[in-house]
Amino acid sequence: MGRRARGRRLQQQPQGPRRPEDVEDGVEGGRKRGDAGWEGGYPEIVKENKLFEHYYQELGIVPEGEWEQFMRALREPLPATLRITGYKSHAKEILHCLKNKYFKELEDLEVDGQKVEVPQPLSWYPEELAWHTNLSRKILRKSPQLERFHQFLVSETESGNISRQEAVSMIPPLLLNVEPHHKILDMCAAPGSKTTQLIEMLHADMNVPFPEGFVIANDVDNKRCYLLVHQAKRLSSPCIMVVNHDASSIPRLTVDVDGRKEILFYDRILCDVPCSGDGTMRKNIDVWKKWTTLNSLQLHGLQLRIATRGAEQLAEGGRMVYSTCSLNPIEDEAVIAALLEKSEGALELVDASAELPGLKWMPGVSHWKVMTRDGQWFAEWDEVPHSRHTQIRPTMFPPKDPEKLQAMHLERCLRILPHHQNTGGFFVAVLVKKSSMPWNKRQPKVQSRSADARETTHPVPVADTVGKPGDSSDLESQTVTETVDTGIMHTAENAENSENKKDGVCGPPPSKKMKLFGFKEDPFVFIPEDDPLFPPIEKFYALDPSFPKMNLLTRTTEGKKRQLYMVSKELRNVLLNNSERMKVINTGIKVWCRNNSGEEFDCAFRLAQEGIYTLYPFIHSRIITVSMEDVKILLTQENPFFRKLSSQACSQVKDLAKGSVVLKYEPDSASPDDLQCPIVLCGWRGKTSIRTFVPKNERLHYLRMMGLEVLGEKKKEGVIVTNESVANSERLEDEDGTEPRAQEAGNPDSAPGCDPAASEPPR
Repeated sequence: MGRRARGRRLQQQPQGPRRPEDVEDGVEGGRKRGDAGWEGGYPEIVKENKLFEHYYQELGIVPEGEWEQFMRALREPLPATLRITGYKSHAKEILHCLKNKYFKELEDLEVDGQKVEVPQPLSWYPEELAWHTNLSRKILRKSPQLERFHQFLVSETESGNISRQEAVSMIPPLLLNVEPHHKILDMCAAPGSKTTQLIEMLHADMNVPFPEGFVIANDVDNKRCYLLVHQAKRLSSPCIMVVNHDASSIPRLTVDVDGRKEILFYDRILCDVPCSGDGTMRKNIDVWKKWTTLNSLQLHGLQLRIATRGAEQLAEGGRMVYSTCSLNPIEDEAVIAALLEKSEGALELVDASAELPGLKWMPGVSHWKVMTRDGQWFAEWDEVPHSRHTQIRPTMFPPKDPEKLQAMHLERCLRILPHHQNTGGFFVAVLVKKSSMPWNKRQPKVQSRSADARETTHPVPVADTVGKPGDSSDLESQTVTETVDTGIMHTAENAENSENKKDGVCGPPPSKKMKLFGFKEDPFVFIPEDDPLFPPIEKFYALDPSFPKMNLLTRTTEGKKRQLYMVSKELRNVLLNNSERMKVINTGIKVWCRNNSGEEFDCAFRLAQEGIYTLYPFIHSRIITVSMEDVKILLTQENPFFRKLSSQACSQVKDLAKGSVVLKYEPDSASPDDLQCPIVLCGWRGKTSIRTFVPKNERLHYLRMMGLEVLGEKKKEGVIVTNESVANSERLEDEDGTEPRAQEAGNPDSAPGCDPAASEPPR
């Protein structure tokens, strides 16, 4: 491009965004900060859209007489909602802390002459683990009690123990009815709040370190996949894998069952598809001015393709939840109706209305019309002119046949309207698979609850699904399935051949076979059974014979292995059999890290806090039982001397050689005022002192659970200051001696004031 052309182009470009109200005020660029309706230099978006109102009034999705309430609710800010995350015992402790400390402080509080509204639980969310509040950020800064509450929320959110999640977004995972043995696919998972709910459900029993089930969380956006990894990592589960694919063509995976390759079908699928988002107007106020029916018309095809792909990969008897944050029937009931029609009875819409008592909902609609961007309406496909056929498709209309429409039971869909429970708008449909899709062959049924029943379920191997003319049930759309499944077989065979070349190495898929975007991920390399690296670890920690060492992996094929990760045996199976067709972003939890000077000790690897809850059940040596007072000392002081611990803990420490240790706190039911959930911490036994390898945000979390209020930190001394430590400062000053520095503690890879667990290199 020449200079003149560039100059003309620059002149034609608008100088910053211009709005109609800017022109009316007569101010170029809208810089009148002092005008009414302006805050922080930005104009207030007018919450009006005549086309939006006309469209939804015409469709009649809001009950008669409630339109004004509906619009008023949309113009109000959305209440903040939070969900207590994590596994059950820890979640209950956080709930206890919230209710008995922070909420009690707010009960009779007044700010600027107005009584503060105490957060309330969501009536339909189980066990009071989700709450909503109308407290704004402005109010939170106006009172010491509110400021403390705000700091608690911020810190616990950083730790992953509390998640800010919109109320309606919590509904789909609850309706999936997940059990620990289920194989789950989350098709459009980022940013990950729903994925974390699914992981929590897998780990319903904290005493089982490796549930039989797993979650494969997928997203098409490579960058958002890393946000998904960050969310999932907070739960430290060995049963989560993050992959990067287009959900509408997500690969069909295979697994090894008794030496045979079998297609992997999922017991539960969450299909929370990309949508126009007009149910989110209360928080995404840009939607007010950008809303048009064109968004829905453009997304309908993609949504239907994603839902169809999900239905194909669902096991018989499995459950799939389809959801959007849109109120538009084109994205909602139209997709469900088209999916049910093409399934020819293979899918059934379930009535899930009674599964969440307390949730207010509206039934799905059975009749709707299609409107173009310029306001032209069409009631049937036959009315659409040929020139519009690329924009409007037959699947956007309700089925013509009244009997077929009635048999679909579209009224079983759930519509959440903003004014009914002060939420965003939402749509959700629950589907159950009764038989294979017409163009697919017979497939395995969903795993049943009992272990015996699961053993009797025999999935059909890939090799057995091609060309059995004698079996009439296998002849549905034979020409289509033979092509698809044969392709899968050949790919599986190629994958097997490539794995024989480098046994146990799951590298990134080759770019020639698949379009890939983003970073090239490191390979996943499983530790061979005869690797000399493992016996010293096994001996040092006295690992149980049942420890699944085959599930250990690293992320490098060359040089020293610095980090060891762990996955469940089911995910190991998935990884080893699908590296050719799947782009894995992340999986596994870190369980051991190499010491910089590991050769000086009996074991070159120290324990990592991230994976300690998974690893602990298998460790029989180097465990120190500590009291609640010991935990307080270990978490607030950098390297406390042995003598500062209780006599019981001190005697255990002195019997151990230098190196990595496990610090275990077991709650005492006879002391209900004490912390009632178990705590497992990684530590280091030095020459004369001991320290914990726990990230700062996790330290603060445990201290709060024990009733301490964190007031600050003395970084040079490596001390966290709490209300209790201030009260006991005189007693502490009377004690002789100073704390040893990190090197004196015998810690080979940390410096004074450094938190190794927080500063470990990323994967």
